[in-house]
Amino acid sequence: MGNYKKTILIDLDGVLNNYDGHFNEKIIPEIKHGAYEFLQNLSLEFNIKIFTTRNKLLTAKWLIDNNLNDFVIDITNIKEPAYLYIDDRCICFSDNYTDIISQIKNFKTYWKK
Repeated sequence: MGNYKKTILIDLDGVLNNYDGHFNEKIIPEIKHGAYEFLQNLSLEFNIKIFTTRNKLLTAKWLIDNNLNDFVIDITNIKEPAYLYIDDRCICFSDNYTDIISQIKNFKTYWKK
């Protein structure tokens, strides 16, 4: 079947950068420690797409400025079909609606804990 790679969508804010909830549409926070190695390693086995509502050109510039552009195949603001989604604002469905409701009511991003 060749070198088919599954796609992973990775959120930008809070996952790859030091986002703290204070959104500025003109400035993307600095790269998070370990993000370069994280994307480098993942890109060996997966196609990486950045999922963000930020301006695509600003995001592309941020990727280039942080030497991440070689690990990323695209930037999107659409939840495209993917093998996995990595986001700081998500809950993994566990087939238990009561548990999910509790998680929703008590949800805090890691950077707000």
